[in-house]
Amino acid sequence: MQFADDPRFTIAGISDWTAAGGHGSDASLRTSEALTRDTLDLEPDANPSGSATCPQDEAALRVAPGPQPGNFKANHCLGIFYLRTSRYSEAVRYLNAAYRLDPSNALNEYALANAYKKAGDASLAGDHLRDLSTSGNTSDLHRLAGQLNESLGDPVTAVHEFALAARENPSEQNYLAWGSELLYHRAVWQARDVFAEGVRVWPQSARMLTALGAALFACALYDDAAKRLCQAVDLDPGNSESYLFMGRIVVAVPRPLPCIAQRLAAFHRRNPANALADYYLAMSIVKQQPSSVDSSVRQQAAGLLHDAVAVDPHCAEAWLELGNLQARSGDYASAIQLYTNAVDAGPTLTEAWYRLAIAFDRTGQRDKARAAFAQHDRIEKQQAAEVEKQRREIKQFVVSSAGASVPDKSPN
Repeated sequence: MQFADDPRFTIAGISDWTAAGGHGSDASLRTSEALTRDTLDLEPDANPSGSATCPQDEAALRVAPGPQPGNFKANHCLGIFYLRTSRYSEAVRYLNAAYRLDPSNALNEYALANAYKKAGDASLAGDHLRDLSTSGNTSDLHRLAGQLNESLGDPVTAVHEFALAARENPSEQNYLAWGSELLYHRAVWQARDVFAEGVRVWPQSARMLTALGAALFACALYDDAAKRLCQAVDLDPGNSESYLFMGRIVVAVPRPLPCIAQRLAAFHRRNPANALADYYLAMSIVKQQPSSVDSSVRQQAAGLLHDAVAVDPHCAEAWLELGNLQARSGDYASAIQLYTNAVDAGPTLTEAWYRLAIAFDRTGQRDKARAAFAQHDRIEKQQAAEVEKQRREIKQFVVSSAGASVPDKSPN
């Protein structure tokens, strides 16, 4: 299998940050950027098939306190165990011991290169990757090369490596890696196309549907994003990732989205002691109504929000929304206490400072209002500078749509 119709785009270069890719308000854009970061985490870790005979339990693997001279399998399996459990320096130690015993074992050297990359040593990872490339091209090598090039600040080469990996082996992991790289560098429409093809090839993948939902949100196709996320949670109801993506877009989009409320209610039923489940369901209920929320809806939402802060008193967003409900009913005195709780729980939550200032102003407390407005402005300025810095560090892809296809397989 390969891409059904070769994608009609190519990445021609990168540009400095001039305007964020995607669409919508700044709140929607920041939500999109947060979803993009979460999408990068959807990609499953590589699981070397040749290591399937290794025991999964550390106690069963470890029969000596250090690398075992002369025992390739013992060192290799311990290295794989530590790689899978994110203990990368230990993984390097044991995989290196195995490599010295058998430098020709490509599976072990690939795992060693991956361990070096995850441990932050791109140079040594690249050395082993170059050794492996002489043995022939594989999609795993292209994917790892893409990860290394991204970490070395060469995203153009990285995205072409990810494309080669997906063309050679259209696995779930390769589509997620390719699409995530495009999304990360704000080629949002191209990411949407790659994830959509990934869904065609892997229709039962909740991860792929979730990633497609994030890309559609970045394209401001909010209803389509909601539909895909709903499909994802229906495929894998016990996995919280898709629900959390769904909750983020509920908060960001000012209108109700199809199918969301029912799924968030199911998420809440499965997670009765989860503050985010309470908060997101409350926001979904509020969004189902016009701006003037009636008393029954307000009471239901307030109950959920109180549950959220009871479970997690540091859930600043829930305190903020409780204050908003009181402010909408004209009870600014009660709102002030709730907004104060919000800024205590989340001192950098700028909207809470703004709402607190408004509530102080409405109750005639002008000095306190000015102080809260000033704090809001200080934090907003700091955050805007940090966001701008982060955006400039993430180069945007320059996309050509002149009918170029995914690169053909070629030696590294």
